Amino acid sequence: MPRRHRPEVLAPAGNLETVKLAIDYGADSVYCAGKMFGMRTAPKNLSYEDLQEAVRYAHARGARIFITCNVLPTNPEIEGIQQYISDLADIGVDAVIVSDIGVMMMAHRVAPQLEIHISTQAGVVNYLAANSLYELGAKRVVLARELSLDAVRAIRKNTPPDLDIECFVHGSMCMAFSGRCLISQHMTGRDANHGDCAQSCRWKYSVVEERRPNEFYPIEQTEHGAYLFNSQDMNMLEHIDDLIDAGATSLKIEGRAKSALYSAVVTNAYKMATNLYVEQREAGDFGHLELPEWLKEEPFKVVHRPYCTAFYYPENPAGQETERGGYINDWQMVGDVLSWEDGRVTFKAKNKIIPGHTIEFVRPGVQPYVLTVDDDIWDGNGVKVEAANHPTHIFSLPCPEPMPAGTPMRAPKLAAKKPVRQFRKEDLLKTQE
Repeated sequence: MPRRHRPEVLAPAGNLETVKLAIDYGADSVYCAGKMFGMRTAPKNLSYEDLQEAVRYAHARGARIFITCNVLPTNPEIEGIQQYISDLADIGVDAVIVSDIGVMMMAHRVAPQLEIHISTQAGVVNYLAANSLYELGAKRVVLARELSLDAVRAIRKNTPPDLDIECFVHGSMCMAFSGRCLISQHMTGRDANHGDCAQSCRWKYSVVEERRPNEFYPIEQTEHGAYLFNSQDMNMLEHIDDLIDAGATSLKIEGRAKSALYSAVVTNAYKMATNLYVEQREAGDFGHLELPEWLKEEPFKVVHRPYCTAFYYPENPAGQETERGGYINDWQMVGDVLSWEDGRVTFKAKNKIIPGHTIEFVRPGVQPYVLTVDDDIWDGNGVKVEAANHPTHIFSLPCPEPMPAGTPMRAPKLAAKKPVRQFRKEDLLKTQE
């Protein structure tokens, strides 16, 4: 398939539904996993048949499929990985993402037609490592999330032009260097380096005196308790111009264990921002990219922790979230559009919708359509009801704008507070002045 010259938006997927939705919402490529060797066991992941369908669906739409094979394998797993990579090549996937140098060389021998992408688990932080991996056959390196923009720029300047530089732009971050963590395995027996992380870093910790095992003393980092290892999430949407200008050729979104709505919304936002970046640069404008306000708000309408800009700006490094171990989740999926006819949209309900509720239809490539719900909700039999309050049941409501089938519908949770935004581009620019 022809390689892309524009910056690539690389979306996550934990199942076939999410693969298709991410592509529909603008992903140039999707990374996902089969049932083995993929560093995430929480999502369902894709069966052999799912992978075949994912490749067919992607290639028919000009997109690509990358498969994670980035566990740190043990000796008994080696033969299985070799067969797995051979099967992936037969399916027609476009690349495998690996972290182990032995797996990398095996993939090169077993499936020379596959691109080899070096996982962030490998901890590439300099151009010497990037060049060495390139000489061994790597087509792409996924840089460690701990790097600054200057470090990205230096790696790009000192590596071959045809070596892809992939950088994370959005999603959860690990308290350990590039995700190489042993806390989960030590505390629960669940091996994070085989995709089974228990998220021990997100737990609330207290002090226990050994002779008083049932007495927990708060550490009192804040009034909310102590979340000692709990990193903020990354959000580089308003800063992708800086990252692309530094040399990133692929913008990677974290989140294979997250929902299809998350992948669609975040992919759509980064794709639209990337398109605006390209338009601005092609017009000869090399200033900072200013996004529409509604687009800036999109990352706050999916599950997230307080945001930061990772370590790209040393004056504002990633920090610790001390108030909660879980997510901020002020918005929710309320339905999926089934059809639109004669000014009414029919949908399958996911969460409660009531008259007066403001809902948004999330469409690819355009601003979400906002609708205030009328007091005219019907059930699947055309009988007026007070609310759409039964998940998986069919309802309809007035909607003057035609909506294609499959369009996700979202709405703010009742009484949800608007999240406080952090690290806006204008704030960073003031800091840099």
